[in-house]
Amino acid sequence: MVAALLGRIGGQMWTVALVLFVLQRFHSPAIAGITVFASVFPGTVFSPIAGALLDRSGRIRLIMLDYSVAALTLILIVTLGATGVLSAGLLVGIAALGSFTNPLSSAGARTLFPMLVPRLLWDRANAADSAGYVVAAVIGAPLAAVIAGLIGRPAALVATAAVFVAAVLSLLGMEPLPLPPSEPRSQSVVRDAWAGLAYVARNASLRGLAISLSVSNVASGILIIALPVLVLDHFHQNAAIVGALWALSAVSGGIVAVVLGHRGSQGRERPLIVAGMLAIGVALVLLAVAPNLLVVTLAMLVFGGAGGPIDIGMFSMRQRRTDPDWYGRAFAVSMSLNFVGNPIGSAVAGPLLGVSLLAALAVAAGFAFAASAVTVMLVPDQARHSRSEMAVRPAEGPRSAG
Repeated sequence: MVAALLGRIGGQMWTVALVLFVLQRFHSPAIAGITVFASVFPGTVFSPIAGALLDRSGRIRLIMLDYSVAALTLILIVTLGATGVLSAGLLVGIAALGSFTNPLSSAGARTLFPMLVPRLLWDRANAADSAGYVVAAVIGAPLAAVIAGLIGRPAALVATAAVFVAAVLSLLGMEPLPLPPSEPRSQSVVRDAWAGLAYVARNASLRGLAISLSVSNVASGILIIALPVLVLDHFHQNAAIVGALWALSAVSGGIVAVVLGHRGSQGRERPLIVAGMLAIGVALVLLAVAPNLLVVTLAMLVFGGAGGPIDIGMFSMRQRRTDPDWYGRAFAVSMSLNFVGNPIGSAVAGPLLGVSLLAALAVAAGFAFAASAVTVMLVPDQARHSRSEMAVRPAEGPRSAG
């Protein structure tokens, strides 16, 4: 939990610090969007391999590897920037290379929860996991923005690298966790990765989530670039306000997630996800017509609160409808496919903002509303013919814990 929290703080700082750094250095929302895309999308392509490695290797070592790569990537960007040789193309290339290992920590940490926690407590563990994201956002986004505003935007990248180093250090000396009993695997990592892709494609729930959440995350990706433009250019506020708005959004989502996690989600996963997507659409409409910063704040509270039901519904559905033998491969592929819309949204945000801020936010809202309809059409309301529904009974908690 400590390593995951530090890694997530670093991830929150990464996004805010990188966008602010690019906007200052290149004065281009389009380059900022492409850089965010490059910092995420290659990891999505690599996710099947990452999942295969997680299912056959020690998760702790692989999580440490990714955090180390993230820290080195940020230090390299700052160093090249200080020497004056950092071009936009070089920045995008470095961000792309640094993203390849990202699924190792994001999926690796997430797969440990259903392994270590008895099935009856999954909803509450998911609520705690979601609350960890809240803490990370409350600390990470404002911290990066404040450092960028008071000391400098390169300093925010250096601070982010230091957080990733702390995450690595927190795992030193931790005993490797035993892998759960599993079916025989091939000797080829690539073949296992392909099998993970095929598993997600055959699993109606995971397949439907991948499509609907990727559509929804296009909206979030657009907002990553649009919010700083709205706050800095339209309302003439400073970078710290951007971080504070993301923090308020996270607090809202965390409160909702804890409440829903305590109530449980069994049989209500899909309605929770749909409700959250509709609320995201409403929040983006509010942002598009916001006449002042107060309405922007209200919209971000709604946007963040919408993440609570989506997280609880999605986390619980994926855990319940995935065979434990496939946690590493299925989670890595599923999480990356779910998130792929985010970098795509950031990439298209630049051209949309070139038209107008209103156009960008209107398109984002359209994707959120479309995602709710796609969820209803493609995600089964109840798992059908899934071995995972019978794979781990409540009495089998110790086996789940490895």
